[in-house]
Amino acid sequence: MRLKSLLIALALACLPSFTPAEATLSDTGQLLDRIIAVVDDGVVLQSQLEGQVERVTRQLAQQGTRMPPQQVLREQILENLIVQEVQMQRAERLGIRISEEQLNTALTRIAAGNNIPFAELPAALARDGIDYGEFRAQLRREMTIDALRQRDVMARIAVSEREIDRWLEQYEANMGREIDYDISQILVALPADATEAQVAAAAGRAGQIRARLLEGADFAALAVAESAGQQALSGGRLGWRKGSQLPPQFADVIQSLAPGETSEPVRSSSGFHIFRINDTRGGEDRVVQVQTRARHVLMATNEVVDDATVRRRLEEIRARVQAGESFEDIAMLESEDPGSASRGGDLGWNPPGTFVPEFEAVLAELEPGELSEPFQSPFGWHIILLEDRQERDTTDEVKRRQAIQAIRASKLEQETELWLRKLRDEAWVEIRGG
Repeated sequence: MRLKSLLIALALACLPSFTPAEATLSDTGQLLDRIIAVVDDGVVLQSQLEGQVERVTRQLAQQGTRMPPQQVLREQILENLIVQEVQMQRAERLGIRISEEQLNTALTRIAAGNNIPFAELPAALARDGIDYGEFRAQLRREMTIDALRQRDVMARIAVSEREIDRWLEQYEANMGREIDYDISQILVALPADATEAQVAAAAGRAGQIRARLLEGADFAALAVAESAGQQALSGGRLGWRKGSQLPPQFADVIQSLAPGETSEPVRSSSGFHIFRINDTRGGEDRVVQVQTRARHVLMATNEVVDDATVRRRLEEIRARVQAGESFEDIAMLESEDPGSASRGGDLGWNPPGTFVPEFEAVLAELEPGELSEPFQSPFGWHIILLEDRQERDTTDEVKRRQAIQAIRASKLEQETELWLRKLRDEAWVEIRGG
């Protein structure tokens, strides 16, 4: 069991926010650390950078990835820390917080995934030299940023009927099966308002990187040194992606590559992408499962409305429904879910796995006609009314829902890159060292 590798992944994904008061002095005034970057209302500390450099160096060595020059690696990691600090500050302003219950649920899943009881997780981590408190803190930060991205990016990705029809046509052409691709990427980024000169410069740089790859340069090492993508410090590894989830402008290029091959630079609104196919595998046939039909009311926290206030409002709504008011009417007036509020909170028929784990767990415990207590997910606070649960032969509905999920997933990577670049561009950053 290698829980340490999970800790490194969490450390790469999220790091803590600090205030300037924490940054430099002990209670006695002794210098303990120094600020190397000021990011809006927060800072990045020397200790953060050094700790991250040590972790990434260890991870790259474990992966057998050739190390880039030390200064290049430090600059990449510092930029990564700055972007993470910007996200954590935005999450704080929006009132996005991970409750102890959510955190413990995630830790329970991690323990189960490593085939150990939850109570034994601290000891298992200690055997790998990992502090349990640090592990919890890093996981909380990762969950916070994931919740922020769900709110700012995923919830705003639209899917058109034309896109769904096209996906279904491709699905039928593949006879209900598809190929999965293990993909790595190097991204040469472009600003949203790039000039012709900037585009030409980025194209030239992407061409130079491509030439170095053809000459035998290590893809992962170049990704660490050169890529502006979110996975740069992991060697550009995007992982397994279903063919149906590939962005349309990339699909033809990626599907034409054999394992081990590298693409020409591909232009998108984010910049120029160079892809490498590490491996492929066949997909699995779809199955019809037991489905549920439910309605919900969603309320989110913000700068002026905290968790306690939202929960109290939902408890009041729950009491009104139990007293005989229409859940549908209340959802139309009160729910903040743009996708279901106009339908009285109706989520339609859904198979298991459609919703986030927190929502799924509550839904699974309800009986038809039962109303849940208020609970929290990355999207906010909910109450659910389960209307029915039955096994249904709804192949067409399942395919359509899969189409929507696949299309949204195909857009997520690029939309996230654009969102992160916008946050970074709007942040005030002063580099003081590194």
